[in-house]
Amino acid sequence: MKTINTRRSIRKYSARNVSDELLNRLLSEAMRTQTMGNLQFYSVVVTRDSEMKQRLAPAHFNQPMVTSAPVVLTFCADTRRTSIWADNRQAVPGYDNLLSYQNAATDALLFCQTFCNLAEEEGLGLCFLGTTVYMPQMIIDTLKLPRLVMPVATITLGWPDEEPQLTDRLPLEAIMHNETYTDYTPESIDRFYAEKEALPENREFVEINHKQTLAQVFTDCRYTKKDNEAMSAGLLETLKKQGFM
Repeated sequence: MKTINTRRSIRKYSARNVSDELLNRLLSEAMRTQTMGNLQFYSVVVTRDSEMKQRLAPAHFNQPMVTSAPVVLTFCADTRRTSIWADNRQAVPGYDNLLSYQNAATDALLFCQTFCNLAEEEGLGLCFLGTTVYMPQMIIDTLKLPRLVMPVATITLGWPDEEPQLTDRLPLEAIMHNETYTDYTPESIDRFYAEKEALPENREFVEINHKQTLAQVFTDCRYTKKDNEAMSAGLLETLKKQGFM
């Protein structure tokens, strides 16, 4: 059984099948997670078909694990089901707004994380794909997501065929604030990021990208202002199309 202190993102999977019985049990257990108002503003689309995985891959920058993993799970913020329930029960729903999307996205992410914890306890491996919110319209079109349904998270799932090194984490004091928020100083930033910046793999990232600092690798190469602004505009437009704004 894995523990949270040894969790790794798994991108290579064995040919061993993930049974419907196991997957359904884990998803059912994950539904015991917290949810806003007990409304369960979430849905999950299970993708096993190889052709469907091929169609999803471009939305995730064609990362190989999307097509090689036995299962791809797309977790969605979903106020549609609750709205239809209200419409059919002489009630007037009001879940077509930004607040409801925020609540639904939170619900979906909590459900996703609980599922991930349960899956890893079973020995399954997974990788969380942050690309889900980069080009959501492609995912919406592929999975035929209707109004008031928005993809917020994707994981690839299977039995691990690798054991990569643990990735680094900042020290607890870097993220914990007692009573009130304590702003960061140059000195505290130096202290909190010293170990991360000194790691051989991160020093290599700086060198191969021809940068002066690790921060520049992230701002200039990986997550640029230009890309973030363009994808933000796309995200807002998609939220409008899906009826949340």
